[in-house]
Amino acid sequence: MLFSYSWLQQYTKDKLPTPERCAELLNMHAFEVETVEKKGKDTVLDIDVLPNRAHDCLSHVGMARELATISGKKLALPRAKDLQKQKGSLPQLSVQVQSSQLVPRYTALVIESVQIQPSPKWLKERLQALGVNSINNVVDLTNYIMLEIGQPLHAFDYDQIQKHKMLVRASGETEKVQTLDDQTLTLPKGTLVIEDGQGLIDLAGIKGGQRSSISAQTKNIVLQAANFEAATIYKTKKRLKYSTQAADIYAHGIDPNLTTEALGRALYLLAEWKIGGKLVQVIDLYPKKVVPATIRLHHAHLESVLGIAVPAKKVQSLLSQLGCQIREMPKQRFMVWEVKPPTRRMDLQISEDLIEEIGRLYGFAKIPSSPPLVALSSPQKNQEIAWRERVRDAFSSQGFCETYTYSLIGVNDLAAFRYSEQEKARLVALQNPTSADFAYMRDSLLENLVKNVMLNEKKFSQIRLFEIGKVFSKDSRQLKETLMLGAVLAGESFYSAKGVIDFLFENLGISGVWYDDYKPTPEKSRPVLWQNGKSAEIKVGSEEIGFVGEISSGIRLNLKISKPVVAIHIHMEKLVQLATEETEYLPVSKFPAIVRDIAVLVPPATKVAELMNTITATGQSLIRDIDLFDMYEGEKEAGGKKSLAFHLVYQSDNKTLENKEVDTLHNNIIKQIEKNPLWQVRN
Repeated sequence: MLFSYSWLQQYTKDKLPTPERCAELLNMHAFEVETVEKKGKDTVLDIDVLPNRAHDCLSHVGMARELATISGKKLALPRAKDLQKQKGSLPQLSVQVQSSQLVPRYTALVIESVQIQPSPKWLKERLQALGVNSINNVVDLTNYIMLEIGQPLHAFDYDQIQKHKMLVRASGETEKVQTLDDQTLTLPKGTLVIEDGQGLIDLAGIKGGQRSSISAQTKNIVLQAANFEAATIYKTKKRLKYSTQAADIYAHGIDPNLTTEALGRALYLLAEWKIGGKLVQVIDLYPKKVVPATIRLHHAHLESVLGIAVPAKKVQSLLSQLGCQIREMPKQRFMVWEVKPPTRRMDLQISEDLIEEIGRLYGFAKIPSSPPLVALSSPQKNQEIAWRERVRDAFSSQGFCETYTYSLIGVNDLAAFRYSEQEKARLVALQNPTSADFAYMRDSLLENLVKNVMLNEKKFSQIRLFEIGKVFSKDSRQLKETLMLGAVLAGESFYSAKGVIDFLFENLGISGVWYDDYKPTPEKSRPVLWQNGKSAEIKVGSEEIGFVGEISSGIRLNLKISKPVVAIHIHMEKLVQLATEETEYLPVSKFPAIVRDIAVLVPPATKVAELMNTITATGQSLIRDIDLFDMYEGEKEAGGKKSLAFHLVYQSDNKTLENKEVDTLHNNIIKQIEKNPLWQVRN
């Protein structure tokens, strides 16, 4: 809001500091000053009044009171006249208010024989400096008092009020009013309006009506100072997208006790400006009077909150300057005051409000800064988050990118991923989905991960993606959330995925990992998702914690994915339970290793782990590592068997192995393998 420095000066007995110093004081103690601009002989300050202080500081008297309190100056309030009516010749005006909740107070004066003429030059210049156009002396009077005191006024032409009746009410549907600026507004239901015996004459609290406006022919006026409910005015101006300065003031809420103060000031200025007029009727509808709140303020509590000792006399002085009534409570062990703030200070309701005001005016800069005397301790480690980060690091180091996919799948996904009717029934369906693409909560991370492969496979020869997220299911009408780990590798083999899993478990300190035949268990994983013969259960001991396998060719065909896709799906909560930070480190052997290769023909159903277990048991501690480097299964192999080729790494921690010693051990391994009649070591 714009404030005139010379106008503010009128309301203090002592000279105010310079405009620049006033701006500095306000910035430090109250409000931010946007600009300080010289306009002719005056200076205009653009002050950003906070919403909680709009009811008492959106006026020159209110801002002068604030500056006087901050700078220690004495306030000089504007003069006013008592509302004493005289005998007149005008018929009585009848005013009714439909709702005291919407209109807490309605005050108006009927003034006879007013002279309508242009305003004096000084008044025009003062209003124009603050962005208000001059109309005539009566309309300018209402704007002047609104800017001075903060109470919007409105003047009606008494003789244009039909049947001398006014009703303040809420509008119905599609009612219309013609405003002073020649706009015809269609009003939303519930808009506050004023009507006379013929129709609407005022958009209450926002803009006057054209029919009852003040003109050069006006002789008698009705001067209104009403109090309208803030929420109703706010909603109306937003719905209409139409506002005025009066509407902005009303929308913040103002003190109902301000109406008579503003009208008394208007009577004084009418006489001072020699506009004439005689007060012949006073209307004041005020069914529920607003009285000051009573707050108890303990000096000890004040100092405890602020952290500094503020002298009792200073506390009383600051509260008095705010306009509070103060009474020291008798027979108290410590200093206690009973404080009654003025009703214009709607923001002062509890003792902490008063303490904030005292601290603000006394100066927050006077409060020394000191660090809190609190012992700091490390927060308790969240194991779940810590292990998630370990999993993320493990996958990132293997060239994976983390994704965050939707927690929802759609109707088309059910067809593409070949959900059966029973599987659909186990899904959690949304009651009101935004679209068919987001109709169900996901029961697996893999569907959306595979769809990401579909979207990106043309751009990359290999794709590695992973996600940690929740999946959802229902059982016996109960909903269940499970944290899972999912990953996909496009353009790679099943054994690449196995290597990733082994690396992950090694990083998490989990041992005893093995891979079992996949047994269809629809409640844990959908069999149709995996390619026949190319999937396995991931187990630790006897605990099954996930699956690894190749996505079925049928699903890839539905999604038009050309590359093979291998997927990993692991129960994240079980993984965290098995993980451990305890790591045992062994020294690297200083003796060289010897590598021998071995190729074995085995039946197609033979597990790689079975052969590796036989080799490990025979080689005992000298077998340091076994790597499967080749597997072939085709028509050329004898009897339709498959060929498995391994690198065997021999190494001792105590000595250098000789070739003869390794050859002997290697031959023993061959003999042990060939004890199985279905296994044959190739030459």
